[in-house]
Formats: sequence, structure tokens, C-alpha cells
Amino acid sequence: MDTEDTAELLLPRSRAANERLHALIPGGAHTYAKGDDQYPENLAPVISHGRGAHVWDVDGNRYVEYGSGLRSVSLGHAHPRVVEAVRRQLDRGSNFVRPSVVEVEAAERFLATVPTAEMVKFAKNGSDATTAAVRLARAATGRRRVALCADHPFFSTDDWFIGTTPMSAGIPDATNELTVAFPYGDLAATEELLARHPDDIACLILEPATHTEPPPGYLEGLRELADRHGCVLVFDEMITGFRWSEAGAQGLYGVVPDLSTFGKALGNGFAVSALAGRRDLMEQGGLRHSGDRVFLLSTTHGAETHSLAAAMAVLDTYAEEGVTARLHSLGERLAAGVRDAAAGMGVGDHVVVRGRASNLVFATLDEHGRPSQEYRTLFLRRLLAGGVLAPSFVVSSAVSDADIDHTVDVVAQACAVYRKALDAGDPSPWMAGRPVKPVFRRQA
Repeated sequence: MDTEDTAELLLPRSRAANERLHALIPGGAHTYAKGDDQYPENLAPVISHGRGAHVWDVDGNRYVEYGSGLRSVSLGHAHPRVVEAVRRQLDRGSNFVRPSVVEVEAAERFLATVPTAEMVKFAKNGSDATTAAVRLARAATGRRRVALCADHPFFSTDDWFIGTTPMSAGIPDATNELTVAFPYGDLAATEELLARHPDDIACLILEPATHTEPPPGYLEGLRELADRHGCVLVFDEMITGFRWSEAGAQGLYGVVPDLSTFGKALGNGFAVSALAGRRDLMEQGGLRHSGDRVFLLSTTHGAETHSLAAAMAVLDTYAEEGVTARLHSLGERLAAGVRDAAAGMGVGDHVVVRGRASNLVFATLDEHGRPSQEYRTLFLRRLLAGGVLAPSFVVSSAVSDADIDHTVDVVAQACAVYRKALDAGDPSPWMAGRPVKPVFRRQA
């Protein structure tokens, strides 16, 4: 084994900061997907600051960063237009006892961008919005059960979803029984599920697309099934919103859900999410109807002026600068480079880039073609050593051609080591510690 194969990136300050994090914060981070268990042992950088497509850790290392802010920072860190919009609002106050005029301006701007929706309500995170959609669907239909897409990884931190994961501790069985699942792309299975629970499923909730495109007619078929069985169709557009098109996947594919949820890219890192949808449904959470009131969304910080100002700046930037098209162009260039690099090193069947160009992920497969956390660990170690922080290959619009060229060079070096590990039939000498771990697992 060559010396350069095991070249060590030393992060003493990050290691010390991680110890402090774990001493004070359960899990050492405020989001499980940011946990140091997601990274090779002793190689979890703690970030000092970021600008554009680059971040610096507390040890002074600079990285090209992908998947920024769990896909939320799609324009790059400290984007000048967003920062200036926020700064203007900070001098005017951030929260009042009555709605700010910024709230109506942001709603108008959002609904002009996502014209398939008729009303919108803002919150701070995606779980707020998806759970509000579920509650509204139950109230509108008088039904108990939620049907979610089993092939999509995350919908909410709330019980109705977390009870379906291996991390279901603390959630009563009676709650778990009210959530059922359907497979993505299989209309027949979904129809069978609806028939098995007649007049008892309040909504179908799914991401309209992920690492695979919806099969022809699939979303249209779901729309028809929801109408025929009297349930609410909910699109979780936390990821697809703005990355698939400025109007989300619903704008790209032309299928209109009853309700949809947005977040992540909406604020370019600032905390803002949205529940949007049909007026007759959304109004049930308002004051202009004669039925039972629905406690839809009521968050003290949901309409902070600076976050809504950030959202408006993001929406304007996307529309005026063609950001979605740029994300696709950058992603296509990166995907082609990574695939060529992997193929050139003889691991094209093992380091696999998947997904829409604006939302690329990668798989690390073992000698039998099975997903491998051990090989992922090896791959991530080499990327980090080369100055690439990449839990995914999701680009921001701040990524440059030079960043992509550098990334592809580093990937090629990583793939050379990957090939040696495959030939040896054992990646452990190149892991230098325990493997990275999946987020959803029963034991810590």
C-alpha cells in the first residue's frame, strides 16, 4: 500500500470542537445528517465560514462544498443579493405583534413564482409545513390514515413519519398504525392500498421526483387516484422546489397537487419554508369559512422579516438569472467528469452518479455491486484529503468550472485507491477507522 494511499488529513481543532459539540448537543449537531458519524472517523470538519461554493474549517482548510446546507444554499454562501436584502430588514425590526407588510409581499412573490398554488403560509422548517399539510388533509377529509411514499427518505421530524423509521423510539404503536406506505412509480400498488383502506386515507404524500424521473403518466395517475378515492394529493417539494424548475416539479411536469411544501432553496440558508395549495383547502386554516377551525400553522418566528426578505431575493435571483438552468448545466458537467474519471480508473460500475443534474447523488458499490458504507468511507476520506466536502454532488450556482475540474481530479485520485481496494477485496486498510453510518438506524 503506497504512502499516498493513506495520506492523512489532520483536523485537531475540528476534533476538539466535535468533542465540545457532543458534550453539549445530543448527537453533536442540530441535524442528524450533519453528524460526525456521517463522515470518516476523525475527519468531520467543523466549519468556520463559507463564501460562494467554498467553506473553511476551523483548522484553516478550504473545501469545494457540495450539498451546501443540506441542499438549502443553492446560490452559494453569503450571496450578496440575499445578504443585502436581509441587512435592509434587520434595521427595520424582525418580528411584530401584527403582520408586517413584508408578509404579503413575500406571499405575492411566491405565488407569482409557483402559480399552481393559490394560497401560501410560511414557517421555519420543512417538518412544520409537511405536518400542517397532513393535519389539513385529515381535517378536510375526516379520515385518519396518511399514505406516504416508502421510497423517499424523509418527510418530517413529527411522529406520523418518524414512527415509520428505525428511530421510532418514543412513538406509540397506535400512532404508527395510522401511517401506511406505497411504492414510488407503482400505480397498481397504490390503488390496492387505497382499496384496502376505503374512505380512511386522508392523503398521499410524496416527493414528485428524486434520483429517478417519474415514469410516464405516473404523477397524472396519482392525481386521478386521489380524485377518485377522495384523498388529498401532497407534493413534498423541499428538494425539487426551484431545483427542478422555478415553479418546482409541479411546474415542470404539469401535474397540480392539492397541497405542496417548499423550503431548503427558498431561503438560501435562511430559515423559511412554505405550505401552499388550493384556496378551498388552505382557507380551512383561516378565518373566512363557517366550518370547524383547523390549527394549520401558527409560529412565532414563521414570518420573521429578514427570512422572508431572503426568500424574495432568492425568487428574484432565480427568475432573473436563470439559476435552475445553471444548476442543471453545472451538474451535467460534473456528472460527466466524475463518470469519466471513475471509468478511467476501472471503477465505473462501483462509483455511480445518479439523479437529476441539479440534484446529483453518488453510490459507492462493493465488488458485488452492493451499496457499501465501507467503500463510501474510503471515497469520502480521499475527497476530504483533496479539499472536496461532498456528502453528495449537489451543486450550487456558485460552483465554477475550475471547482468542477478540481473535483474531477480529486475523484480520479480517489477512484485509483478505490480500484486498489477492490482488487484487494477489502477496503478496511484505506478506511483508517470505523465506517460511516446511515442516519436512520436503531442503535447509536
